Amino acid sequence: MFLFLFFFRHHVSSVFPSLMTGKMTESNFWLKKIEISVSEAEKRTGRNAMNMQETYTAYLIETRSVEHTDGQSVLTDSLWRRYSEFELLRNYLLVYYPHIVVPPLPEKRAEFVWHKLSADNMDPDFVERRRIGLENFLLRVASHPILCRDKIFYLFLTQEGNWKETVNETGFQLKADSRLKALNATFRVKNPDKRFTELKHYSDELQSVISHLLRVRARVADRLYGVYKVHGNYGRVFSEWSAIEKEMGDGLQSAGHHMDVYASSIDDILEDEEHYADQLKEYLFYAEALRAVCRKHELMQYDLEMAAQDLASKKQQCEELATGTVRTFSLKGMTTKLFGQETPEQREARIKVLEEQINEGEQQLKSKNLEGREFVKNAWADIERFKEQKNHDLKEALISYAVMQISMCKKGIQVWTNAKECFSKM
Repeated sequence: MFLFLFFFRHHVSSVFPSLMTGKMTESNFWLKKIEISVSEAEKRTGRNAMNMQETYTAYLIETRSVEHTDGQSVLTDSLWRRYSEFELLRNYLLVYYPHIVVPPLPEKRAEFVWHKLSADNMDPDFVERRRIGLENFLLRVASHPILCRDKIFYLFLTQEGNWKETVNETGFQLKADSRLKALNATFRVKNPDKRFTELKHYSDELQSVISHLLRVRARVADRLYGVYKVHGNYGRVFSEWSAIEKEMGDGLQSAGHHMDVYASSIDDILEDEEHYADQLKEYLFYAEALRAVCRKHELMQYDLEMAAQDLASKKQQCEELATGTVRTFSLKGMTTKLFGQETPEQREARIKVLEEQINEGEQQLKSKNLEGREFVKNAWADIERFKEQKNHDLKEALISYAVMQISMCKKGIQVWTNAKECFSKM
């Protein structure tokens, strides 16, 4: 277990070099005004969009104002949301705030679990961990200095009926960039920003390292489970042995009791370990949120390059018409040779149209340049905010995990110390 802890620390520090010195500086604008919690999870049965019966889990969101009026607290509001509604909220945030590293949702189905743990998304333990993850998602959004002020997010917390219709009326689906378009931009952009290229590599490495850590943790958890069950076997052997021994019976029975207590504690320990794994998984999913910012920048850069290329082409056409020379092969040049030259009036009309298009293109290019610079400025500000948050969270998780491992080792030492005392009294 300590080998895993060393491995965890080594790899996390290699990806997060400022891990041990980072400070969290999030704005808690909303959290100072309202308390948010996902307090319950409930299994329900209903009909989906295809009018087919399905079983799903609904989560109770409770909000309570921390401001006081006439010395009295405002009453708590509550409503139920499905996981799909959380997904809809996050998809909306991704479209309307492309420069922000939008907090991820907890996994819909369990991944990277040790084989003794159920991967069923209706398993009570998994639902409880997902409830905690959904609450964490809401707290992440509420503590973000920009996302917390979004009207749709506020309605998500307060408006139970017709909320989906309100989101769909924003038309965010039409503004979403297609995967094919994003992939096309990735391969065709000529001058990618080096900072975003490095950020993409960073997100890939982040995902790779955390995935490897989670797989190692699952194997260690399985090994740990086996060690504790061996102690359970010791307890059963000592208890059965005590029944046939007169002089050593009490000592064997006491030693067996210590072994049984130690073995039975493994379920709670592994449940705690799953919570630490969920903290790692959050940053595993954050890697995709970082890549989403990179993809949006690539799309903007590609559109900028296409606009610049189109403007250069129109300027060349205008120059060729004005001078009467054709520098490159074109269909228009071949047509001119076959059917004769244009009249001066026709050429002037075409030049005028091109000049208008050039003016529009220059304005468009200027606008796209400004938009791109503003995107980069805002994106890097949020990325720095994310890094501070990540440093703080992983530092706390690492310390808590180390404390848990130390506590487990102390319990193991105490069990064998007690067993030794029992044997010495025989």
